[in-house]
Amino acid sequence: MTRPSLRALQVRLTLWYGGTFAVILALLGVGLFAAIHRQITMQAQRALEDSAAALIRAADIREMEAAEAQGTVVDAIEELHIPHHRLYLLDGNARPVTPTTASGAIRAGARQAIRSGSAEGEEHRSERETESGERRFYAQRFTSRGGATMVAVVSGDVVEVQERYSALIVAFSAAAVVALVLVAAGGWLLVRQSTAPIERNLLRMRQFMADAAHELRSPVTVVRTRAEVALQQPREADEYAATLRGIEAESSRMASLVDDLLILARADGGERPVERRRLFLDDVVLDAAEAARTMAATRGVAVDLDQYEETAVDGDAALLRQLVMILLDNAVKYTPAGGRVTVRVGQADGVPRLVIQDSGRGIRPDQLPHVFERFYRGDPARTAHPGDGGSAGAGLGLAIAKWIGDAHRARIHLTSVEGAGTTVAVVFPRPKEG
Repeated sequence: MTRPSLRALQVRLTLWYGGTFAVILALLGVGLFAAIHRQITMQAQRALEDSAAALIRAADIREMEAAEAQGTVVDAIEELHIPHHRLYLLDGNARPVTPTTASGAIRAGARQAIRSGSAEGEEHRSERETESGERRFYAQRFTSRGGATMVAVVSGDVVEVQERYSALIVAFSAAAVVALVLVAAGGWLLVRQSTAPIERNLLRMRQFMADAAHELRSPVTVVRTRAEVALQQPREADEYAATLRGIEAESSRMASLVDDLLILARADGGERPVERRRLFLDDVVLDAAEAARTMAATRGVAVDLDQYEETAVDGDAALLRQLVMILLDNAVKYTPAGGRVTVRVGQADGVPRLVIQDSGRGIRPDQLPHVFERFYRGDPARTAHPGDGGSAGAGLGLAIAKWIGDAHRARIHLTSVEGAGTTVAVVFPRPKEG
């Protein structure tokens, strides 16, 4: 996957994240608006009913005062003022009593209330009114103190309800827009964070493949060149044998490189299970040291066991032996003839510890942080010394050693003094009891 395609994936994931949130927000908004609209409508209806009840009480007071008082009295209905509501009192024939005029919708609602007890509906404004919109009314039949059938009608402004609802929609829409912007920004950051390991792995994979191709190209070129030269003209048997020995050496180098690449590929893919059982590190180190002595003898390097204590660890015997062999191989390879490699294995305060120290050329301080990187070969730390019989490695040994150490939760500490040698200490976790 290239970088542009990864960026496109990040954009798509962000869009999916934002789109999903937008759909959820829209569904939530629809449900919320429906519930609030119903609540507002019910509140408006209850307000109309409460106003109708107040109008009926005022009508009773009006009739009572008219019967008891002499002369002109104050009309209780005219004194009743309810904000945003218009009050109508009609008789049993749907004729307006107070005020003396009423719209056709009000009178029609009154007639319906006379028949069924109550009625509700919409009152359209006339073209002569300066305000626009609609009003809802509620009509309720009642019997006056004198026994006459009357109708109380209350008309309320629908615009008030619409304005309250519109204000809610505007507020929710603004909050939704802000939320979507924040979610999009947060989603982009989360996608970038979540895909960052993928991007790093892709970069490592491309670098790994490029390095592997570079390392394999050299021995393949040598093998092909030797074969082509040998086939150009007839040669003596000794010359053919020398060519075949050279091809065999390069083939062995390629085989070793392929094996190392396969180990790292399986490690990266989690295909190499790590067996964990109780074993003794001193036995593993002794076996590896005996094998390393043979190689060291051909280079004139001595391998000594300076400290040898029984040391129990939990781990994979094959992998731990490979770890020790890699460290010993590097120590011997970069120690000149006449030098010495010292091995110590034991415990310090119950913590298993392996130390391998050589008297080689050492590693420059600027190279120390990179020696465990794949294919890293810094001169002189990762390149064999000319004339000592060694050959340059592919720079994968210490990378494999680091993986083995990490798989065993061990810490590898490397210290070096240029011109005075290198010390590698591997500290293992305490073995589990039992």
